[in-house]
Order: sequence, then C-alpha cells, then structure tokens
Amino acid sequence: MKPIILALTLAAVLPWSARAAEYRQVQADPSAITFAYQQMGVAMDGKFRQFTAQLNFDPDRPESAQATVDVDLASIDTGSAESDQEVASKTWFNTPAFPTARFTTSRVKALGDHRYEAAGQLTIKGKTQDVTIPATFAAQGKTGIFAGQFTLRRADFAIGEGPWAAFDGVANEVRIQFRITARAGE
Repeated sequence: MKPIILALTLAAVLPWSARAAEYRQVQADPSAITFAYQQMGVAMDGKFRQFTAQLNFDPDRPESAQATVDVDLASIDTGSAESDQEVASKTWFNTPAFPTARFTTSRVKALGDHRYEAAGQLTIKGKTQDVTIPATFAAQGKTGIFAGQFTLRRADFAIGEGPWAAFDGVANEVRIQFRITARAGE
C-alpha cells in the first residue's frame, strides 16, 4: 500500500512544482520583431535587429505578468541600406531624437487555450498610445515562446511626415509580429 500512497503524493505535488515556472530570461537569438506594410501597393517587410525585453510571466498567474520591450529604431532592416537611412531620418523615426520605441504592459488577461491579451502603452517618437496586443504562449520545458501580432497606424505616431504623411505611397497600417523566447528563472 505504501507505493500507492507515494505515487498519489508525487502525482499531487509534481504538477504544482512543474507549473510554478516564471519566465524571465529573454533569449535574444531565437527572438524576433518583424513588420509588414504596403508601399505603392506592393507588400514589403523588414525587421529590427536589436531590441531588449524584460519580462516576468507565470502561466499560473498571468494577471501579475509584467513586460517591457525596447526596440532600437536605428537597427531597422528594410532590406535596403538606403531605405534604412531614410527611415532613421527626421521625417520617419527621427532616431537621433527618439532612438527607442517602448511597449510596457499595464495588464495581462488570460483568454484560455494559451491565448492572452497584453494591454499597455506603446511609445514611438515621443507619442504614447494605449494598445492591446493579442499573444500566445507555449511552454517547451524551461523555454517559453510568446508570439503575436498587431497593427499600428503610423499616423498615430507621426511616422512619415511631410510628403510621407499621405498614405498613397506608404500605407498607414503596419503589421508588427513578434516572437519572444524566454527561459524559466532558476
């Protein structure tokens, strides 16, 4: 009878300890932030080569999650060095004055089936907007993968001023996609 009691005790205790992982250590290499938009009716895409993220996420307590993501805007990769320089200019991101875009969570809500909504503030070029970003989370051992996408309107942040403020050349909507990989804290 003792083996049965031991097995029941382990079955009751092990799931709790396995689920108690808090994902905090962001892994830069497998993580990515990309974007897609329309220019002159043609689908374009790119990525940001450098960003940092601080997070604290426990899947058992998503309401207490916290995250801050800082994107180095000068690290943009549009596929063209000339375009990269143009986008860093005052008319677009103005990276000398505003080198970083930042998203900070204010609330995380579980939606079920490993889906979440992260509400917070997105700041680009000194302009801050409230946004809600849908995301998924998948645990793979001690590694967790956060993935999602959302659409921002560049006019909300004055991305593309002067002759670029119209949307006939470059669309207003820019789809941002992310994949953040993190390890559970020790």
